[in-house]
Amino acid sequence: MISCLAPRPPTTFPHSSANSPALLRQTTSASSDTTLTTTVADGPEFDWPGELEVHEPKAHIDVLKTAHSERPILPGKPAERLYDFSFFLVFISQTLFVIANSLLAHYSRWIEYLGGDLSQIGWITGVGSLAGLLLRPWLAQLINRFGAKQMWLVGYAIFSLAALANCLLVDLNAVIYFIRAARFFGAAVVFASRLTYVSQIAPDHRRTEAIGILGVGGFLGMMVGPYLGDIFLVAELRDRQQFINVFWVSALANVIPAILLLLVRPSAPRTEVHSLRLSEFFLTIRRHWPGAILLVDLAFGACMTVPFVFVASFIDVAPLDLGSLSELGVFFFLYAGAGISLRVTLRRLPERIGAVRILVAGMLCMSLGMFSFCLATPERSYWLVVPALLCGFGHGLVFHTMTSLTIRPFPSEVRGTGSALALMMLDAGTLIGAPVLGLIGKHFGYPALFCTLGVGTMLSVFVFLWAAPEDERLDVS
Repeated sequence: MISCLAPRPPTTFPHSSANSPALLRQTTSASSDTTLTTTVADGPEFDWPGELEVHEPKAHIDVLKTAHSERPILPGKPAERLYDFSFFLVFISQTLFVIANSLLAHYSRWIEYLGGDLSQIGWITGVGSLAGLLLRPWLAQLINRFGAKQMWLVGYAIFSLAALANCLLVDLNAVIYFIRAARFFGAAVVFASRLTYVSQIAPDHRRTEAIGILGVGGFLGMMVGPYLGDIFLVAELRDRQQFINVFWVSALANVIPAILLLLVRPSAPRTEVHSLRLSEFFLTIRRHWPGAILLVDLAFGACMTVPFVFVASFIDVAPLDLGSLSELGVFFFLYAGAGISLRVTLRRLPERIGAVRILVAGMLCMSLGMFSFCLATPERSYWLVVPALLCGFGHGLVFHTMTSLTIRPFPSEVRGTGSALALMMLDAGTLIGAPVLGLIGKHFGYPALFCTLGVGTMLSVFVFLWAAPEDERLDVS
């Protein structure tokens, strides 16, 4: 690119490739009234015919054009165009994986089938989250070392094997804790790798949008997965074979996402070998500490125990009845539909008014959604649509803005660490929330469980706004 930052008559430079190697070379000349930056690409690899011309800038910096070619996009450098073929493949891969993952939203029913109760559901979920939390530092280093795309494929394999391992269970024993932890870690590898990949290929000013639009694929998966689970799990006739079918479908559903992932372009090239030492992980976090946003990550992780852990049991215990409709299917359909509508229609809003404002609005929606679960009773089962919509709106506004704010301080080459840290805090929220909320629900009922989360979510927002620096609270990203 050649750009001129001060008024100057158009100047032409005769093209020559005879006196420089086939490398990109940047030169800068400055005078009292002109700053000229030239990026020259010549030699046999980059043969730029014709003349190069500098135009006088008006209200912006003019772009260098050549007679017959455009400047190539270097590997690992985010292109200004966000929605390319690779993004489309990643979107489809994400959607199919979330279908496989949300099929297992029925996992609490599997635990109950094996003889567990609400408290054990919370403990099994919490221990699985603990394993993910403890392994994430090494996961971050592995992503930095081997690349997001390669680790993404590893995550698919771990998730599928863990899903199939459930077929070996015949009763509730300690093995289920290891299986749940392995499945949780497999999903953690997938989500951390996906988050790292998209943050590396997207332009910085559109990173929040990229994470949000990719999350639309996740919402689409949520709309389909629970319904598929209901097809396999007939409420009155649930037996072991029905659960086995769910686990097989969940495992095999990852084959197509893995194939699609092989076709996407690499993200950032690995210019150095990153250490796998745990100390390097913590040093990187200390160097690029994201601040009070981590508290919001924690609260949001606790909120996610409701749709993905407790809501299925809540529907059964209440009980809620929507006639011929699947209650869990309706909940996720509305939840995901609400999230999709906001992600798509407001995808550029964080750019305009700032990610923090979107985040606060979303967390308030999530808090109100938790309180509104108390409206759904056996006599008013249809009120389940209210928390489904409010929590869906909250999720649609929160996740991508929260994650973007968390990973923003981390440079591209260590963004695996930032992604892992964001998801570590989500794991910690689930780890702390699931057992505690399970005990609250068992001893005081589901209304107490939901109100505890509603209060905690709102408090996290107030603390974040109080603790965050003023420039972060007013940020427009």
